[in-house]
Amino acid sequence: MSELFDAVDALVASRAPLPPAEERKRLRQAHGLTLDEVAGALKVRRATVSGWESVKKPTEPRGPEREAYARLLDKLAELYPAPVAAPAAAPDMPTDEPAPAERTPSTGQASEGTAVTAHEDTRAPVTAAAPDPASTAGNTSTSHRPHARRAAPAGAPADRADPRFENGPLAVVDVDTDGQVLAYCTGGLVLDVPAKSLPSLVEWTLKEARLGQPRLSGPGKDADPLLVLTEAALRRYGLPVALTEEERLAGRIPEGHKVVKQLVRADWKLTKRGFGPWARIYRPAQGSERACVQLCIPSWHALDARHWGGAGQLPPTELARVLGVYASRVMTPRGSTAVTGLELMTALHPPTRASGPDPAGKRHSEHNPGSLGKDPVDPAPCEAPDGHPLLADLPRFHVRGPAEKLFEEAYDWARPMTDAECMRRHLVGIDVNMAFAAGANGLVVGLGAPTHVKAPAFDPKLPGSWLVDLSHVDLSRVKAGKEWVELDGDLLPSPFTPKGERPEGPAWYATPTVAYAVELGYDVRPIEAYVRYDNGRYLDGWYQRLRDAYLATMADLGVHADLTPADFLTAMDGHRERDPELAVVVSAIKATVKGGLGKLRERPRGEGWRPGRPWHALARPTWRPDIRAAVISRTRINLHRKIVKHAAFTGQYPVAVLSDCVVYATDGTGPLDFLPYRDGRPLPGGFKLGVNPGLVKHEGTQTVLWGEEVRDRFDAPELNLARYIKDGAVTGIDNGE
Repeated sequence: MSELFDAVDALVASRAPLPPAEERKRLRQAHGLTLDEVAGALKVRRATVSGWESVKKPTEPRGPEREAYARLLDKLAELYPAPVAAPAAAPDMPTDEPAPAERTPSTGQASEGTAVTAHEDTRAPVTAAAPDPASTAGNTSTSHRPHARRAAPAGAPADRADPRFENGPLAVVDVDTDGQVLAYCTGGLVLDVPAKSLPSLVEWTLKEARLGQPRLSGPGKDADPLLVLTEAALRRYGLPVALTEEERLAGRIPEGHKVVKQLVRADWKLTKRGFGPWARIYRPAQGSERACVQLCIPSWHALDARHWGGAGQLPPTELARVLGVYASRVMTPRGSTAVTGLELMTALHPPTRASGPDPAGKRHSEHNPGSLGKDPVDPAPCEAPDGHPLLADLPRFHVRGPAEKLFEEAYDWARPMTDAECMRRHLVGIDVNMAFAAGANGLVVGLGAPTHVKAPAFDPKLPGSWLVDLSHVDLSRVKAGKEWVELDGDLLPSPFTPKGERPEGPAWYATPTVAYAVELGYDVRPIEAYVRYDNGRYLDGWYQRLRDAYLATMADLGVHADLTPADFLTAMDGHRERDPELAVVVSAIKATVKGGLGKLRERPRGEGWRPGRPWHALARPTWRPDIRAAVISRTRINLHRKIVKHAAFTGQYPVAVLSDCVVYATDGTGPLDFLPYRDGRPLPGGFKLGVNPGLVKHEGTQTVLWGEEVRDRFDAPELNLARYIKDGAVTGIDNGE
């Protein structure tokens, strides 16, 4: 009989009643449990537990998991009964009294003055957002302090597995109408801040806020906590709401400012760039312990509107969400998107690592294989930009030509339309997604200094810069795959120059450009080269992290990687309006790619610099113009290869190319009207619609009459229409600088 009773008990338990999703979540948080902890105990995935707690569309556990989950919730309900609801106010007697605060248990002590309550903070705006995995899974344990406010869960949590950073990577610091300083964290958590001065705010952040982010690579460093100061917070801590014109040009407030003096008296230091929009406040590291806090000040233009849109004007909760999603998927911002793009490379490939123990058992710092090391290297003379110290002996007004200077840049090419193209109805632009990121994927680049070689045999696997004459490559007859094809070479841009002009003699090229000449079926005989025998796929991890960040955020906006071409175009239509905050994150991710690559050849920025003298960026091991050139070379070649494949198969030629945008004349209004799909399959090696990096999307459509009218108006037969195809607005000739 006992077996029968056990079977009956199991049957009853399999249908055990469960409380509503909101109550499930409340009980878990009341006990300070994370989603990962519950998932681990029940032997299910984290996303499964998150689904059980989803307010919009909760899923229900089944089988033995339901029995165990119900048992967990019953025990938690005994410990944390649901709060008694306040009596309803009479209909004719409205009340603005707050509901009784809901309190969470304490397993530790908070600092004096840190009084926080776990209730729905009505001061934090509620975001009606598209489902965001980072948002709906945003649960933060508050068991280390007595109480914590929780706003609407509109934020994206970072990795909560590390208890040191259980409150996420960053917080937006604001002051409410009652004068209380609040720190809005990711995941909707709001902390009361007791700090009365900026030095004490830094101390509180490092000792109690539990902000930061785990390192991205084993030998690397954890990300420092980021504090975003609103205008109200700036006033509270004695800082100006806006910089004067002089301060803006200097990029900092004066060293004699009272707040800077407060920091100095408290033994805090600032980096060489001083107290600016992205200030870093630190004390020298003690052993492996770092003491550093990053500040971001939106009203000082820390968040460039070209990349962050209107994020700087968002309320604290929404701003914490935008920056939190970016931090969790890319990394905690370290400055501009360009600076962060460069820092991400270093975070994934730290310059040094700990050695194995020596005979005495001690470990030492040693070079980390696959990194760029800790010391800068000089470029080859042809790779050095004008004004570099390597070129100090050149005559003052000397202009270097292609045989002296490596000039790998993105396309800016256009041509007059043919008579047949003028009879078409529309101009349709297609744009390559994350083109430069795709160009970095799998690319072998130099890791160390170059070696000069005379009359080398070309090796497509060896990164470097090659002086070679490619003027003999004739685009009217090239190899496309294994077959020779006949093309109208006059209607194609040259793959070897950014302006699409055919080279006239020897010039310097990066390895991908020379390799493409060989791929097209032509012999190459380099005159000399600067090659890098120490090389590797340095950018692979960088590409993969940015790709994953981009795809995850686009998926949150309803654009998935597995959509059919037609469904993809439909999903892209208006995707930014579905969740404008996540659309800002997409823009920032794209800017991180382009800006990070641009930083590899950063030019002087004021600094009292004179040609022939070094500038600050040259002291970085990540100042590597050769890597930038290789990525741009490969990106341009990837695009040209698709253009050739398309021309060989369809007989259609582009009328304009700008960076990663290509414009074709066609009778239809969209990409599917001229891209050759058969049974849903794209042309192998040609353009393919989709969200993945390297695939294309619809950039814009205008009429052929619009294109001809614009060129006539500005008397510019070769005006690059790709620059204006998106919205058709042309206010003047733009030279692209």
